Amino acid sequence: MVNVVDLRMRYGNRVLFENVNLSLDAGKRYGLIGANGAGKSTFLKILSGEIEATDGDIQIGKDLKVGVLGQNQFAYEEFTLADTVLMGNKRLYDAIKEKEELYTTGDFSDDAVNNRLSELEIITAEEDPTYEADVRVEKILEQLGFPSEQHTELMSTLTGGDKFKILLAQVLFPKPDVLFLDEPTNNLDITTIGWLEDELKRHQGTLVVISHDRHFLNSVCTHILDVDYQNVREFTGDYDEWYIAANLVQKQQEMARNKQEKEKEQLEKFIARFSANASKAKQATSRQKQLDKLDLEEIKPSSRRDPSIVFKAKRQMGNEALEVVSVSKKYDDLEVLKDLSLKFEPNEKVALIGPNGVGKTTLCKILVGDLQPDSGEVKWGATIEHDYFPQDTADIITGNDTLYDWLRSFDKKAELATIRNCLGRMLFSGEEQEKEVNSVSGGEKHRMMMSRMMLQGGNFLVLDEPSNHLDLEAIIALGEALHTFEGNVICVAHDRELIDAFANRIIEIKDDGSIIDFKGSYEEYIEQSK
Repeated sequence: MVNVVDLRMRYGNRVLFENVNLSLDAGKRYGLIGANGAGKSTFLKILSGEIEATDGDIQIGKDLKVGVLGQNQFAYEEFTLADTVLMGNKRLYDAIKEKEELYTTGDFSDDAVNNRLSELEIITAEEDPTYEADVRVEKILEQLGFPSEQHTELMSTLTGGDKFKILLAQVLFPKPDVLFLDEPTNNLDITTIGWLEDELKRHQGTLVVISHDRHFLNSVCTHILDVDYQNVREFTGDYDEWYIAANLVQKQQEMARNKQEKEKEQLEKFIARFSANASKAKQATSRQKQLDKLDLEEIKPSSRRDPSIVFKAKRQMGNEALEVVSVSKKYDDLEVLKDLSLKFEPNEKVALIGPNGVGKTTLCKILVGDLQPDSGEVKWGATIEHDYFPQDTADIITGNDTLYDWLRSFDKKAELATIRNCLGRMLFSGEEQEKEVNSVSGGEKHRMMMSRMMLQGGNFLVLDEPSNHLDLEAIIALGEALHTFEGNVICVAHDRELIDAFANRIIEIKDDGSIIDFKGSYEEYIEQSK
């Protein structure tokens, strides 16, 4: 359905892609992966025709409908929710609106008006043969959590996260033959991500999707497109199968060079580590079976480097960790938290989940003292040294300092090697450590915040959606770091693989403000919920 022929993309002296040749088939769902800056979004924009490559050709079958997820959440402010979704099929939308106008103001004694109405009816029938477009729009909006009475409201009344949901509905509504999605899980809660997975698994055409959500890629994708070595390489299987295969090849090459028994042991440990969590134990056997079937000969090891995140508490905590007593918080007339009481014991690792807007970030800010509750109190244990990873690091990490000087400002007594090591673990090389803070990207600022948390060594970590802007390798490393951390964790997350990696307690805040407090893993929580 989509052919990429001799594609080349250059920006000045920088080569993003060189001689890329691919055939993307109907019925296959491709996950587009690669390190930050490798060119994933650029490649997707070339496929969709948004930008033009330096050389080469993109061939898409004639008469195929192409859907591209919109990124401008403010493009439809003066349109209703229903009309914005309907605009996913522009030809149908235009025909319906013109018909409505003619039926309201047209002169039916005029043959031209009647002829035009006939033409519009033909267009409507071609685009919507069953005349169920309005029903489908209503259904998809309700599935996304918008009740029928809200469908005629303007897009300008929605929050950013809800606007993004409407853009998703818009691109899915016409059931395009070819679908290009760039980070569709951003700003979505766990429930909506699950709905999107189900929708995409029913997609019968060609799908290419960029995502940093491993669970999502494993659930949806039948193939992986790996952007690496200035090329895009295709792999049959889901993300986990690609990840194991690519790392196995790298380990095998190391073994060939060293021929040492220790290398064989490291290879075996890799598989064990990848499925080390208790909740993943039952998956280990199936992963090994998948591994036995893989053809590793054609797979080239990834050039990407994995960060090495290690949280070590500088102080051992006592018997008391944290207690939240009757905390309430309002914004104007909106009550976000109402009489909330929770107690956290030492060594608990909590995933804080729930729909957008229910107060998860508010609770985190109240816990660390960045926001005062209207009533109630937060009681930290006497030995607790808490550390906070905010949701938005862009406004916090600013200035003209170098990365090294910025990090050193948090611990003037730290040795040079310690500062360098904390940055190096997050893949900032010696030269990069001398860059100015203002010059780094959003993803790099998230990695800088991780470096700061490693340096400061708190024994109670509060993290608000830390996986935003991190690539898949960094998210996997973060999950392992939180799993092995000897201290407490409260982490707001929508990434289910991350939650599954570390959490031994799940707290869900519901739309109505009620709380579900479950002691156990996320997998166990889902099983009980079913």
